[in-house]
Amino acid sequence: MSQSVVPAIEEKSADTSVTLTFEEYKVYQSKDDVKYELYKGKLIPMATASALHTSICEFLVYKLQRCLAENNLDLVVKTSVGVRTEEATSRIPDVVVCTESLWQQVRARAGSGILDFDETPLLVIEVVSQDRRVDYVTKRGEYEQANVAEYIIVDPTANKQRVRDMAFIDGDDVYTEVDYLPGQEMIPAVFPNLRLSVNEILCPPLVEGLIKEEQARLQELEQQAETERQRADNEQQRADNEQQRAERLAARLRELNIDPDSI
Repeated sequence: MSQSVVPAIEEKSADTSVTLTFEEYKVYQSKDDVKYELYKGKLIPMATASALHTSICEFLVYKLQRCLAENNLDLVVKTSVGVRTEEATSRIPDVVVCTESLWQQVRARAGSGILDFDETPLLVIEVVSQDRRVDYVTKRGEYEQANVAEYIIVDPTANKQRVRDMAFIDGDDVYTEVDYLPGQEMIPAVFPNLRLSVNEILCPPLVEGLIKEEQARLQELEQQAETERQRADNEQQRADNEQQRAERLAARLRELNIDPDSI
């Protein structure tokens, strides 16, 4: 009697990873040094940033902070701050800009630094690393749905280099998308006074070098101001000396019974 053989069917492994609510995620403490985003209740490990990735973020923070200071805006620029985008989803953009008052509220409460639904940032920036689709499609939809005013993607990938700017324009409820390529300048929608070179964004100078240049310019200005003060002091001293000489001459003429005003 022959026996039929039923081919073995490989069963798909069940997803046994932990599912967290947003409230659980806010107080979650990992046992490693990896940062985790929350996506539909699942912990998503974030890849360690490359040196270029880190430099791009530092450069953008530097430029934004100076823009805020120069325009006296009550805003802050932060990294490693979470942004809740859905019921059980929270992202950690590379750069976040929000109001000072909102940031003070976040600082004052326990748990992770995460902006909730009613705490929408003005701007989030993501630097593309591994999964391009997540940044270009998934997160775009989430930030748009969460009413983040502007979402910028920096893509330093070889042969695909660009800076994509997405913002709500003229009261629209969907993002207007603009790509900026190497050789161009971009102006963020929420910061119209800030001009950024795409070349510098994609291959940024070291912030430490920029700060040194900044300090050198300040020292030069201080030296120029000091030179101007010394020149003014010297001019005043010469004027005082002339006045004293004139007064001495007038006094001598009076001693000789000569009216100095008649000369």
